[in-house]
Amino acid sequence: MKWMPKIIIFMMINTLFISCDAVKRFRKKAQKISRYEKVSLHLSKENRELKAAINRLNYQIEELRSKKKFLEMKLEKKGGRSVASIAPVSPKNDLVKYKIYKWGPAQMLATAEKEFDNKNYEKSAQFFQTFVKKFPKHEYLNDQLLFQSGMAAFETGKHNDWALKDLRMLVKKYPNSRFYRGAKLWIALAHLKLGKKQKFFKTVEEFRKNYRNTPEWKILSGHYDKMLFKFKK
Repeated sequence: MKWMPKIIIFMMINTLFISCDAVKRFRKKAQKISRYEKVSLHLSKENRELKAAINRLNYQIEELRSKKKFLEMKLEKKGGRSVASIAPVSPKNDLVKYKIYKWGPAQMLATAEKEFDNKNYEKSAQFFQTFVKKFPKHEYLNDQLLFQSGMAAFETGKHNDWALKDLRMLVKKYPNSRFYRGAKLWIALAHLKLGKKQKFFKTVEEFRKNYRNTPEWKILSGHYDKMLFKFKK
């Protein structure tokens, strides 16, 4: 049959065209995918660079905060506002002098913590109390600050009312705080100092039932045992 070679040639040519078209489509698709990959790589690189820049900025912010706090403490020290001896709190013994110096919250907190570390509890307690009074909604006013403020007041030996106020606020506002048991303990000891033995015994009973295996219970039970020993004598 003479027409057979023509059909075969036609089919071969047609197949060739189809193959060429498929190759072109494949190449276009490959080029498109390649462009997507390049864009994706470029965006990933930009994302990494932005994250690195954000981390650098966060570090610089923290570094500036640290320097600011140090300078504020240095200025406070330079001003010579510390006292050699501590008398009972009165207008004449106002160690904060807020009306004069107009302390900012960071300055007040830095001074309160520094004096607490140096065991200058009177000055520390006054700065903590002024902070709580002047900045009641500040972000720094949290469970840790209230606990340290209560401790400073208690350690002065004469401001149990301040200690009770701050520690009760902690217990009320932060029932899940890691300072919760400590606050309850020092509330009980403040009651004991004030001669409110029934309130002290109530906390002892609460700890006996719920917090027997805690460091706070060891402190509380020690005071309780001393009371029993004195009573027996």
